[in-house]
Amino acid sequence: MKFKKIHSGLIALGLCCSLLLQTPVFAAEETADAAAVSAISTNDIAGWPQGPDITSTAAVIMEDSTNTTLYAKNMDQVLYPGATVKVMTTLLALENTQLSDQVTMTATGVSGVTDGGANISAQIDEVFTVEQCLYAIMLASANDVALQLAEHIGGSVDGFVQMMNARAPELGCTNTVFTNPTGLPDENQHTTAHDMALIMKAAADNESFQTIASTTSYTIPATNVSGGDRVLTNNFSMLTNTNAAYYQYCTGGREGYTEASGSTLVCSAQKNGITLIAVVLQGTSGTTATEAASLLNYGFDNFNMLSLGDNDFNMLSGGDVYVPVGTTADALTTQDGEVQDGQYSRQYLFGGTAVGTSVMAATQEEDTSLVDTSVQNMDAARNYTENRNNLPYFIIGGVGILLLLLILLRIIKVAKS
Repeated sequence: MKFKKIHSGLIALGLCCSLLLQTPVFAAEETADAAAVSAISTNDIAGWPQGPDITSTAAVIMEDSTNTTLYAKNMDQVLYPGATVKVMTTLLALENTQLSDQVTMTATGVSGVTDGGANISAQIDEVFTVEQCLYAIMLASANDVALQLAEHIGGSVDGFVQMMNARAPELGCTNTVFTNPTGLPDENQHTTAHDMALIMKAAADNESFQTIASTTSYTIPATNVSGGDRVLTNNFSMLTNTNAAYYQYCTGGREGYTEASGSTLVCSAQKNGITLIAVVLQGTSGTTATEAASLLNYGFDNFNMLSLGDNDFNMLSGGDVYVPVGTTADALTTQDGEVQDGQYSRQYLFGGTAVGTSVMAATQEEDTSLVDTSVQNMDAARNYTENRNNLPYFIIGGVGILLLLLILLRIIKVAKS
């Protein structure tokens, strides 16, 4: 009985201690944790210009030629892309067709006229060129044309979507899944700000895409079905000089809005020979364009291009880095890849952040394979010697001396006899 009472008392004491020693979690701490997750990660780089905070959930600013990420807020958070999908649709079309190819509208494309999205009122059996289709997609965000072009290229819309999902990883995307070429809501279609920046970079590097995306007005002449011209006006707010969100350095892009995605935007901009890529996802309608402009100004005003190859004769290509204003070459560190075919890649880092690359020629001094082999052999010999046990040698030596003494004694004994 006494044991049971003692046991019960110990249990009660333990419970009381556990309650007293628990660490409470306050709402303020939960808020702080959430804030840490949504922090602007580039602001944590030592010596990096502090980027502006924005209300949109995620954003990225990337320099085109060096792939330097200048600004990143939740850049790997999975979000809905909205109409920015059409950048991938246009890029894939340019890579797999000729601008002069003809596209005939079927029920697949015409269904986009009544799906609630933007369209150019295409009709069944109406014929357009691929070039006309791409202007309709990028200027008017035409869903009907996007669906038809997808069927034309992929054999079906699903076939084209498979092509989109195959191309995304080739561009470096790691968390993007497409389910349609229009950007209409689908819970399975998602991307990240960083992935969309990589897609927009590939598009910006395509000359035909840049020509189409930067055009403010385009006319599709009368077709075999329509009775007159279709005058398309680019509805991208950052390219419209009468819009409050107009940005003079913008060279094209696409934006959209759905309840699921919020306001989304991707674009490119060029100033003084520098091209920047901007992505803003899950923003409030009417704010993403102004936030993109603010981030682009941050990228143009606080960084500059620095060339490292002027006096380095071993540099075969590259060597430009996009770094904070005032940065000198000695502030950078390098990381070299393996030598292959007499050359190797070199990455330049600012505070551990990649800011550019180059291809270097391997000199005789840098080809250290023979030296490495010699060093390895010397190390092996040293290790062998250090790890040997000398006791056997002492035993053998002692036995030898003992034998010599016995022989000597035998000789003396023989001599005396």
